[in-house]
Amino acid sequence: MNQATIQFTRPATPHAETTLWSQAEIEALYDLPFMELVFRAAEVHRQHFDPSRVQLSTLVSIKTGGCPEDCGYCPQSVHHDTPVENQPMMTVDEVVEAARNAKANGAGRFCMGAAWRGPKDADLEKTLDMVQQVKALGLQTCATFGLLKDGQAEKLKDAGLDFYNHNLDTAPDKYADIIQTREYEDRLDTLGKVRGAGLSVCCGGIVGLNETREQRAGLILQLANLEPQPESVPVNNLVKVSGTPLDDADALDWTEFVRTIAVARLTMPKSYVRLSAGRREMLEAMQALCFLAGANSIFYGDKLLTTGNPDVDADRALMDKLGLQPL
Repeated sequence: MNQATIQFTRPATPHAETTLWSQAEIEALYDLPFMELVFRAAEVHRQHFDPSRVQLSTLVSIKTGGCPEDCGYCPQSVHHDTPVENQPMMTVDEVVEAARNAKANGAGRFCMGAAWRGPKDADLEKTLDMVQQVKALGLQTCATFGLLKDGQAEKLKDAGLDFYNHNLDTAPDKYADIIQTREYEDRLDTLGKVRGAGLSVCCGGIVGLNETREQRAGLILQLANLEPQPESVPVNNLVKVSGTPLDDADALDWTEFVRTIAVARLTMPKSYVRLSAGRREMLEAMQALCFLAGANSIFYGDKLLTTGNPDVDADRALMDKLGLQPL
């Protein structure tokens, strides 16, 4: 596509918060020449953030395996025959020790994940002490426990939780291809409960699920039109795990992932855009382009729930090369 033929009704700077994005506008951003798109995203990033600072989050699975959901990408599902074994919930002391180590390595946020469809009240009660003690260490706290029932978000807020993660995963018209055990609206309902409790929202998705570019734009459309927009937007590149239905998914071209980061930055200029799962498979140069295109957060530590992540030394070396500092 010739750059001169691309017309926009929006300026390069962010639109007014009261104006919703359209599918056509987001697809037009994706269609920009690659270098032009990265340049525009870098400009917007610098309007709202110090481009030399990166927010570091550590994610720990406090309860692994045995999830009743059938998410096609997830090795923790009981519906898939994968190498992941069920494990009991970590103790409070184990979680606090993991949080201390994360803080010592430079993380500013500690995220706790559990393989539940949603927490039973008894399960949730066990996590409240974890949240309180991690918060007492001076870390921001985040949890991803699945679908929430009435009153649960308020309990987490009262315990000191700062962020709740609940991803949309993919576009609405792709969702049923990936998950059959819950509805798209269920996710929106939980996000509403999280906002209603006064918690900050961490909400993103996964690319590389055999979706089309139009569907990637559809995911960004849903995220950008949440009101208010998520404070954190994790962008995951599918990690294929043996035994999951998406083990044979087509690999996503690296430029398409960088495009997704750039479009997320342009449409959600004030959000932290996080490089999440799949980073271990990314070359350093690809990660550098993502940072240039507006990514300013990473998961930090050698494991994300059950999949691998670059180790701390590798990330420190990369940040040194790029002149990046922890936020």
